Amino acid sequence: MGCLPRGLLPPTRATKGILMKERKAIESWLTDMDGVLVHEGEPVPGATEFVNRMKESGKPFLILTNNSIYTPRDLQARLYRMGFDVDEKSIWTAALATAQFLADQRPGGTAYVIGEAGLTTAMHAAGYILTEFEPDYVVLGETRTYSFEAITKAIRLISAGSRFICTNPDATGPSNEGLLPAAGSVAAMISQATGVKPYFVGKPNPMMMRSALNAIGAHSETTAMIGDRMDTDVLCGLEAGLETILVLTGISSRLESQTYPYRPSRIINSVADLIDEI
Repeated sequence: MGCLPRGLLPPTRATKGILMKERKAIESWLTDMDGVLVHEGEPVPGATEFVNRMKESGKPFLILTNNSIYTPRDLQARLYRMGFDVDEKSIWTAALATAQFLADQRPGGTAYVIGEAGLTTAMHAAGYILTEFEPDYVVLGETRTYSFEAITKAIRLISAGSRFICTNPDATGPSNEGLLPAAGSVAAMISQATGVKPYFVGKPNPMMMRSALNAIGAHSETTAMIGDRMDTDVLCGLEAGLETILVLTGISSRLESQTYPYRPSRIINSVADLIDEI
């Protein structure tokens, strides 16, 4: 048997003899941010060169994040401080995906929003009115300080008939002091109180991928999704029909990847291994 390309696992008994459909050449890229391009506030080695190569190639690309706290401009500034020079239009957040989804579902609607500038700005830009008076939707996003009063208001509005939307299902988020409760945990509390489960727009919902593809005019058959988590990035990309690339600079390890009932298209050490492919 010839040598396998770096990162590929050998075929198992179940996959030997099965002819896999050859994918088309990659013409556009989607990449997660935390764990792929940056880790613990520092750029992953080779990540700035990878992003620069994507820019130079002229191929469409987007940097994705489930975090709805920040606007693309905020994230652009954060990345710039770490050595990345990207346009804010190259950043796609769960807040943008949520606002786009609601604008498609109910144009010019109303919403009660729990979240910060990343979400409220996206909702306003999508033509939504933010209100506490009989809103069409209650939209829950990330925030640095979850208010008991705001959560109580959300519970009462949902109980009265407002539809429940959450930007992402992440139960926890990182901080310098340790884990923090995130939107998924607060959504579970609201669901327990109301008996209503939210519709999650962010990863692993393939809706996040499809909205990103639409934003750059890309096609799933010629797009790759790069991520560090099997349960969000890889699953999301897989269900959207993208080539999926797991990097080992974040959450999921090579060993852990083998415990899932699905596989990424490839496993590589980091995005530095992709520079020569672009």
